[in-house]
Amino acid sequence: MSDAQDTTARPAAGAASPPGHRTRPFYWSVRREIWEHRFIYLAPLAIAALVLFSYTVGTLHLPHIMASQSATEKTPAHMPPTGLPYSIAAVSVILTGILVGVFYCLGALYNERRDRSILFWKSLPVPDVIAVLAKASIPLIVLPVIVFTVTISMQLLMSGLTALIVLTHGESLPAFWVTWPIYRMALVLAYGLVTLALWHAPVYAWLLMVSAWARRAPFLWAVLPPIALCLAEKIAFDSSVLGGMLDNRLFGSFNAAFNAQGPSAGTLIDISQIAPLQFLETADLWIGLGVTIVFLAAAVRLRRTRGSL
Repeated sequence: MSDAQDTTARPAAGAASPPGHRTRPFYWSVRREIWEHRFIYLAPLAIAALVLFSYTVGTLHLPHIMASQSATEKTPAHMPPTGLPYSIAAVSVILTGILVGVFYCLGALYNERRDRSILFWKSLPVPDVIAVLAKASIPLIVLPVIVFTVTISMQLLMSGLTALIVLTHGESLPAFWVTWPIYRMALVLAYGLVTLALWHAPVYAWLLMVSAWARRAPFLWAVLPPIALCLAEKIAFDSSVLGGMLDNRLFGSFNAAFNAQGPSAGTLIDISQIAPLQFLETADLWIGLGVTIVFLAAAVRLRRTRGSL
């Protein structure tokens, strides 16, 4: 009788576990990176708060500007339809996201070896491939999402503050809201962040590989070899092919993803300037993605073979 009870209580061999009990190692590895590195979202939030505070102080002069317009012009007084504050706000958060991604990648695998926590993480049933891909997803996926959310929220607050001041002054809403609606700015921003992440993917992968290899000073090992190669090429051949390739990889995303000759709205990029087909047809994009795979594979190999420092 006891054998029969044991047989019924024991699950059949090879039976699949309930879907709710899946460990999802990649998901929890990404969550761990966010938990351990709070600067991933705190740095963009801090810059956004600083920009918003500066914009709020600047709007204190808006009633005086509107009063002077009403006295000298016959047109309705409103805030000049310039996108400069919105562009500055977006660029500030984007640059912060890039810097956060760079310094995160430099320390992602190096810090684990330095504090010897890699011995603990390797004891868990998480393959090295998943661990490295989870770290690579931070600058390629997580940070763009954070930058997009923070930037749009900040621009909405800026627009709402401007509208509140103008309405309390007894005037109509700024022409800016009609010329550049928020959904168009959001679409351009999302497209720009996706293309920027894909364009910078080999840079982040290179930093992760150096982070997994360097025994000390990963920043110097990541920066000095490319600079040394560029200088050696210039001295030996009086050419700048490597320097041009590096410059294009760091700053060429906009020219590849946008049509700079298209119409623009003030200082903001217009939705008609996005060129996804042009971006996908760029050979440098696919070459960079191929190099990204090579660097990430090397990072996985190094994490598997190298122990603590």
